[in-house]
Amino acid sequence: MHPAERILLGPGPSPVPQRVLRALGAPTLGHLDPQYLAIMDQVCDMLRQVFRTGNPLTFPVSGTGMAGMECIAVNLIEPGDEVIVCINGVFGMRMKDVMERCGATVHALEATWGDVFAPAQIAAALAAHPRTKLVGIVHAETSTGAHQPLEGLAEIVRAHEALLVVDAVTSLGGHDVRVDDWGIDAIYSGTQKCLSCPPGLAPVSFGPRALARLDARKSKVQSWYLDVSMLRKYYTGGGGGGRVYHHTAPINMTYALHEALTIVLEEGLEARHARHAAMHQRLRTGLEKLGLGYVPKRSLHSLNCIQVPSGADDAAVRRRLLEDYGIEIGAGLGPMAGKAWRIGLMGHGATVRNVDLVLAALREILGR
Repeated sequence: MHPAERILLGPGPSPVPQRVLRALGAPTLGHLDPQYLAIMDQVCDMLRQVFRTGNPLTFPVSGTGMAGMECIAVNLIEPGDEVIVCINGVFGMRMKDVMERCGATVHALEATWGDVFAPAQIAAALAAHPRTKLVGIVHAETSTGAHQPLEGLAEIVRAHEALLVVDAVTSLGGHDVRVDDWGIDAIYSGTQKCLSCPPGLAPVSFGPRALARLDARKSKVQSWYLDVSMLRKYYTGGGGGGRVYHHTAPINMTYALHEALTIVLEEGLEARHARHAAMHQRLRTGLEKLGLGYVPKRSLHSLNCIQVPSGADDAAVRRRLLEDYGIEIGAGLGPMAGKAWRIGLMGHGATVRNVDLVLAALREILGR
């Protein structure tokens, strides 16, 4: 087994630095070994810094980003609860599906794919559904590249005594995410995007209002594996009696995330966000010179969703990029299949070299 080296410029995973790959090979410890627990505590502290939160219950769920989504949903939703989910792409649709599986009555607030939601739309939806207990929204819609503003939403949601839940899978580490300043009650992400760590962990953070909702549940959390009432006894020792075994944590993946977060904080959040913005603008300028336009009106820096030009063969172009240049980009999803390309500039992959290489490759392929 000898996987080829690819330049990962798709919607994820992103390129992983050698430092992170080397961390994976460190000696495996037991999941209750004091040395491992110290490493895990450091990971949780660094996640708080990257999420910009003081929430004590901030930890990496054992699973990919979708495990983070499910973890928040199963813990904060009880059968019969009414929730609002903002849908402007695949991952809003997926959030709706997951919450319905938890027994919620989901009121879908829909927008055209590529558009974002205005605060007035969310306020109107809450007024129409006054029993809403939770509002879910995607900060970085990976299927369309739309970048959703979050400032000011918490005040609207809290006025109706609902919780604000955010999907930050493709934004954490590449865009500003301010959990405390923006009043986010629960948030989840993934390691394989702008954090440039292999897939396998899902950082989450639960604020005090979310934990109060969890503590007031009348029914058991439907997932044993993702039940935060038990997980927090392992990750924080909360509830007295010290750490309580729950499951065997992915030890070596924790090492990898520790190194990835160390790299993020060494660079500095502001500098890292500025680098992603600069690489996005460099790519955008080059794409527009090639006559390629963007799908979203307000684009992410980390994920660039562009329209396949008339006359181009979507699959053939992506195949040539992969076979001739070793570059992976993503195809369109759902109604955008065959109509869009998704170019990721995430974490370790957001570099001048990668931007100029993919532009040169597209120029050559489209010119044939």
